[in-house]
Amino acid sequence: MRLIAVTLKNFRGYRDATEVAFDRLTTLIGRNDVGKSSVLEALEIFFNNDTVKIDPSDCHVSDAGGTVEITCAFGDLPGDFVLDAQAQTSLAREYLLDADGLLRVKKTFRCTTAKPKEEVFVVANHPSAAGYSDLLEQNNAGLKKRLTDLNISADGVQQNSNPSIRRSIWESCGDLQLTVRDVPVSKEDSKKIWERLSELMPVYALFQSDRASKDSDSEVQDPMKLAIAAAIAEPLIQQRLNEVVAAVRAKAMELATRTHAALASIDPSLAGQLTPEFKAEPRWAGLFGIALNGDQGIPINKRGSGVRRLILVSFFRAEADRKRTQATGRSIIYAIEEPETSQHPHNQKILLEAFQDLSAEPECQVLLTTHSPGFASYLPLESFRFVRLNATGRPEIADATNATWEKMVDTLGVVPDNRVRRLICVEGPTDVLALRCMSSALHLADPTIIDLSSDPRIAFVVLGGGTLSHWVNEHYLRPLGRPEIHVYDRDVATYAQSVADVNARGDGSWAVQTLKLEVENYLHPDAIQEGLGVVVAFGDNDDVPAIVGAAGGWKANTTKRKLARYAFPKMTAARINARDPGGEFEALLRRIEASL
Repeated sequence: MRLIAVTLKNFRGYRDATEVAFDRLTTLIGRNDVGKSSVLEALEIFFNNDTVKIDPSDCHVSDAGGTVEITCAFGDLPGDFVLDAQAQTSLAREYLLDADGLLRVKKTFRCTTAKPKEEVFVVANHPSAAGYSDLLEQNNAGLKKRLTDLNISADGVQQNSNPSIRRSIWESCGDLQLTVRDVPVSKEDSKKIWERLSELMPVYALFQSDRASKDSDSEVQDPMKLAIAAAIAEPLIQQRLNEVVAAVRAKAMELATRTHAALASIDPSLAGQLTPEFKAEPRWAGLFGIALNGDQGIPINKRGSGVRRLILVSFFRAEADRKRTQATGRSIIYAIEEPETSQHPHNQKILLEAFQDLSAEPECQVLLTTHSPGFASYLPLESFRFVRLNATGRPEIADATNATWEKMVDTLGVVPDNRVRRLICVEGPTDVLALRCMSSALHLADPTIIDLSSDPRIAFVVLGGGTLSHWVNEHYLRPLGRPEIHVYDRDVATYAQSVADVNARGDGSWAVQTLKLEVENYLHPDAIQEGLGVVVAFGDNDDVPAIVGAAGGWKANTTKRKLARYAFPKMTAARINARDPGGEFEALLRRIEASL
């Protein structure tokens, strides 16, 4: 399953029903205290009610003692599966989907007690006709009785199959009066339905920002305890521990026996009532405490807050992966609050790349929150959800649009660099990474060649979308009339006309097309092997992402990202010269330098 959206109602600041849509990578962005963390914590309550537990104070202040509603919509649903009996059925056949074909699960919490009670409903386009609306609440005996009460023939009906009986009853009705309504699935016999559905839900893992980040945290200690338990369970270890127990037992019993004998010499009647026994088996797991030390024996608790948090994020991911592995077939949602907290910009980029890689995995989603303009600048535009307070002081959440991006830029204070003198326009964000890596490699060998990764005189504009930083360059710098340099691949025929149009402007702008098919064709196979661990061979006009993707088992878009992040950084001047003996790329860089 994949989380499509969550709707919050009466939860903290979200008085009115407010929906947040999710992609593979979703970033909630906005100022402090506008409701970003509340969304992630509401999901934690929905999926686990553990790291964050629901309590009466979570209800909106204007409705103290009211009911909190958290509704999640899911897509990528399973096909046939066992629901409430040992028989195959589907969500569609049980009328458990909404009009959009999504599974929409609502949890309500009545906040009148210290521990609000949970009720679960499926919001679905479900029968509402009398006698046909409550079939999911009936057990097998109740369904058989309903079959009889409605005078429906039992011919061909599998009497021991609840889905079969329900299907026969529903099919007998001329008008089921399908209506979007709340179908209870947490009471009486319908509870089995929720128990089964909950087993199919994604694993949700929340990493909060306001934490001490020590090696005593559960993300460290829980997997460590599991590792200790696994080690103790190994046969060889068990044998050795049993030998220790036997030796200790022998010594202890020897002393107890001597004591017993001494007591017998004093009072034989009392000694006869005493038998020395070993009190209990030792609990080995409790004897081991784990602390994390660095290379020089320095505990992580004494390291900088940024290092501690980075290590804890790694443990958090490893533990979440373990839970997903145990929950076979379930997807996973990683939710991380303010991942940039206490991190150097270099580490922020590393974390961001890791999150983007995670979100590209088939069964993973990543949810982030941030209010940092620097960190936000590197995130994909389509991932943003803008959280802000409206005129009445209530939070509202807007999806990614041009109007939204402009508001985000103004709110966060993301501004273009006024040192920029030329804009380099490319097709996609992977082209930006490729050009930066290639120019850095050549610059390292020859400092007279411009380094596009650090020169403040140039800025990149991604014509096909890109990151918030690219959007700022396009919408704030391009209107200022900065001359543009367009670099296109040769894989699209219409690009030739675009090159001609740019070169005809007469404003100092110019454009080129690569001689090879795509920028990936300039990669050296050794760089691909070193970065991605796959061995490939290709020519100047071959589809490199397709070849590498086939070798590594990745989809096309995932492969392009992997090549940009892991293969291009492995390019050296020698490898560039081997793939580009005519010096096309160096000539392009020198022309850019000359135009500044």
